Amino acid sequence: MSLVNAPRLETERLVLRGPEPRDAEPMIAFLLDPVRSVGFGGYDHRGDAWRWFAMNIGHWHLRGYGYLTIEDRATGAPAGICGIWNPEGWPEPEIGWVVFDGYEGRGIAFEAATRVRRHAYEDMGLTTLTSNIVPSNTRSKRLAERLGARYERTYLNYNVGEDELWRHPGPAEVTA
Repeated sequence: MSLVNAPRLETERLVLRGPEPRDAEPMIAFLLDPVRSVGFGGYDHRGDAWRWFAMNIGHWHLRGYGYLTIEDRATGAPAGICGIWNPEGWPEPEIGWVVFDGYEGRGIAFEAATRVRRHAYEDMGLTTLTSNIVPSNTRSKRLAERLGARYERTYLNYNVGEDELWRHPGPAEVTA
């Protein structure tokens, strides 16, 4: 049972869907990993990580969009999250992605981000997207470049400190 009114997006290998109660544990595990979750603020306490999961559900209700769960079509297991994120204090809507431990190196984030970006432009009517990436996250920067995004500027993100804003190509460049 989805906790939000989210679209169901599909790719050859993935289903992107609204968060469900069963997604809480993998998300909490990710957020409690201090190395992997640095771009999400990282958490030391399970209760704080649980609140982040609940915040994503609230983001859906307040904004009408948020992070979708990336589900591995073959196993049905949550493999990560990808979606459009724009909480209070954010510079503008961004496309963000995370793959959970054990799912790296399979092209899952690229496949999910490509599908979510197409949805944002074609179905949501957004005309621009960014990705906010902590400077040390070289894997996300490589993925942003692979998606055609370009570094625009460094700014102070109130949640994670120094952050880089990467600008994605516009709708005409990616939906043609």
